Amino acid sequence: MIKNTHYYLILLLVSLPFLANSQSSWSEKVQPRMRVIIDNDYAGDPDGLFQLVHHLLSPSIEIRAIIGSHLKPGDGFDSSNETATHAVENVNKVLELMSLQGKYQVYQGSNKPLNDKSTAIESDGAKAIVKEAMRTDTKERLFVVCGGGLTEIASAYLLEPQIADKLTLIWIGGTEHIEMATPPPGYTTMEYNTGIDLAAVQVIFNQSSIDIWQVPRDVYRQALMSYAELKLNVETQGEIGKYLTAKIDNIIDLTTKFNFKIGETYVMGDNPLVLLTALQSSFEADPSSSFYKLKQSPLVNDQGTYEVNYKGRNMRVYNQIDNRQLFEDFYAKLKLFNLKP
Repeated sequence: MIKNTHYYLILLLVSLPFLANSQSSWSEKVQPRMRVIIDNDYAGDPDGLFQLVHHLLSPSIEIRAIIGSHLKPGDGFDSSNETATHAVENVNKVLELMSLQGKYQVYQGSNKPLNDKSTAIESDGAKAIVKEAMRTDTKERLFVVCGGGLTEIASAYLLEPQIADKLTLIWIGGTEHIEMATPPPGYTTMEYNTGIDLAAVQVIFNQSSIDIWQVPRDVYRQALMSYAELKLNVETQGEIGKYLTAKIDNIIDLTTKFNFKIGETYVMGDNPLVLLTALQSSFEADPSSSFYKLKQSPLVNDQGTYEVNYKGRNMRVYNQIDNRQLFEDFYAKLKLFNLKP
């Protein structure tokens, strides 16, 4: 048994330089084939930070901007009035831990939701979306991916309605579509990300013609990472792995303090943003291992639920995501990143 242990140890040591070189050659061979603007509430639920790291490790996308957006006022994750400011601080911390400082444009979004459905908030984040969408020097497809509220994309549309036919919005949010799924036990009528800025959701769904790929609550809840996976596949992967794991540990400690039993899984509900962009199929590029229905976009009412819109454009509503590809790719990229010389 000891001899076998020595053998595998020697094999591992011999393999490390090869694995490190594999990381280098792999990332050099993969070229960006789409533009992505990332917009998320990085001061809130830490699933957004997992999504950010996963996107940063994905060479098939060109990240044109990272936007830190706000939370719902009084949110339990950060009850301050500067949640977009704190989101940007967390983004910069992730970039520092990954030695990526200065390599990406980071913008702050608004610290508050829209006042009404006709007035934009001219944040740096909203203006960055307009600037990128209005470019004429590239034909690469532009995705704006949002894992929180829609304040920045709604403000961008109100500032410049012409962006509507120049990008695709992928949004983690919205309640279940009743003909497609059943709400979870004890559900709230107002889905979490919808409640961050209801007016912004109404601008995008009810007023704009922006192409939408929606990942509603019943689907983003499918992205479950077990605590055992977190400890084995994330915490072991350098400083960034420890940082991400500590964010989840903090939540577990807090819920235990209040005698809430969180179980042994955590919803990484924002990582499907990576699955639907960077992990599209090689040929006839599309998120071919995840499934959606094409349906007429509804109107979103003041309760955050849907009403029939007979004039609505078609939108994608995802109903199943490929968790195997999503999580195994994330773990593999973390390991390759931490093998770099």
